[in-house]
Amino acid sequence: MDTQDILKKVRKIEIKARGLSNNIFAGQYHSAFKGRGMAFSEVRDYQYGDDIRDIDWNVSARFHKPYVKVYEEERELTVMLLIDVSGSLDFGTQKTTKKEMVAEIAATLAFSAIQNNDKIGVVFFSDKIEKYIPPKKGRKHILFIIREMLDFHPESKKTDLKKAVEFLTSVLKRRCTAFIMSDFYTHADFENALTICNRKHDVVALQVYDPRAKSLPDVGLIKVCDAETGHEMYIDTSDKRLRDAHYSYWLNRQKELSSIFNKSNVDNISIATDQDYVKSLMQLFAMRS
Repeated sequence: MDTQDILKKVRKIEIKARGLSNNIFAGQYHSAFKGRGMAFSEVRDYQYGDDIRDIDWNVSARFHKPYVKVYEEERELTVMLLIDVSGSLDFGTQKTTKKEMVAEIAATLAFSAIQNNDKIGVVFFSDKIEKYIPPKKGRKHILFIIREMLDFHPESKKTDLKKAVEFLTSVLKRRCTAFIMSDFYTHADFENALTICNRKHDVVALQVYDPRAKSLPDVGLIKVCDAETGHEMYIDTSDKRLRDAHYSYWLNRQKELSSIFNKSNVDNISIATDQDYVKSLMQLFAMRS
């Protein structure tokens, strides 16, 4: 992809993502992802029923009547996007690849975040940490992130989610909201690392998958290739037993993932590349609100 093509794609994604974040997600994002705590705002007259622990004794003594401190939610967040850049994300049988859909969702979340004055950072990961972009604010920073997502060339094609979440746990000292964006094809056990990470941070898992991962079409003999290992083989999709086994494997894998997320207490959604990710994000926001 040359520079002009990348810039066109960045601009296209920016227009769509900003429109969604401005018109649809503004309020939902605000209520779904809370700030770190409460910040002092002002004082007002004490009213019956106010908690006496909120009385500002210095101001009350100065004006000879009780005043209480008023707090407001401390809104500024640090948002981290943990983006899977392994080989399997390049796969796509629909209008878009998993990688392209991840880029759009990440951009939408990023533009929603800067409307709330939040910082955005990114971790690109495969079976190692490919690149870390520290959290910053602003449109230029987001456009840089989108450009990197579209044109990033990882050193490895494999996946290790454990390393990604362990890196997040160690690199960010203050609590953040983290979105893990992946198809979650990994052989390494990451449940314990995810549990530890979610105790320190607020972690959300977004699984993006292609419909063919769920069901195979009956189209006869086809050659398939594992994007992460390069292994190639022919399979006969006209064999119903093969198609049934493929679907059973998908169901079992999804059950295992669901169990991991439940035990780790991590909110999660699954989005197919032929689905409207806007609806899925709205469901996620509503669930968290």
